[in-house]
Amino acid sequence: MIGLGTYAFFWQHSERVDEPLSLTGAFEATRALGVDLFQICDFAPLQRMGGGELREAAAAARDLGLAIELGTRGIEPEHLSMFLDLAEVFEARLVRSMVYGDRSRPALPEAERWLRKSLPGFESAGVTIALETYEQVATADLVDLVSACGSDRLGVCLDPGNVVARLERPREAVAATAHLVANVHAKDFAFTREAGWVGFTYSGVPLGTGLHDYPHLLETVRPRERGVNEIVEHWLPWQGDARATVRAEREWTRTAIEYLRSTA
Repeated sequence: MIGLGTYAFFWQHSERVDEPLSLTGAFEATRALGVDLFQICDFAPLQRMGGGELREAAAAARDLGLAIELGTRGIEPEHLSMFLDLAEVFEARLVRSMVYGDRSRPALPEAERWLRKSLPGFESAGVTIALETYEQVATADLVDLVSACGSDRLGVCLDPGNVVARLERPREAVAATAHLVANVHAKDFAFTREAGWVGFTYSGVPLGTGLHDYPHLLETVRPRERGVNEIVEHWLPWQGDARATVRAEREWTRTAIEYLRSTA
């Protein structure tokens, strides 16, 4: 299933715009685009909401016919337990996370211990943890970690754009993780020369126009055959002012959805 995530609304949620978009506003915008899935990912206000606010947000998603996934950073057992509780509120079946959190950088043996402590609760609830490919942890090490835990409720959130910062090749990350992928972050990326030809900027571009070989990902991972959701995100640079940036963000989202649908 195609979904949108909070990173598709990054600037619209930002305080740099006059009227930041609320979570419910993002739900409504998602539904208006004919999309049935939303991933609340790294959305700081979520953890500050009280029980009533959370139930209202979950009810708003249900009323709109949206399925919800969640996303956070870190795998401390207490932290994952909190997100398992949030998953129950939102009826979410997946929590995307990262091995390194905002305050923790576990070595791999400790990461495995933490995950093994958390996984029985996720398995009982039927909720999957998807650990994202990221530059902080080598893709091969992430694959070994997920494989060592040996749980059907632990997989990989595949985001090939992140691994470039570790000098890994996106296509190789796709191939290495394909059998473990439980979630896909769909965005594109490219290098551009800096002014004066001194260095490069690595940034986002509209999906289907950059260096990401998305057809290769579809062929290798087969997400649609396996029921793996594809969540639209962006690395959209600030466009000089709020109005232009929001306009570009909405256009990138629209064209990303069109691109994904065209590959069906």
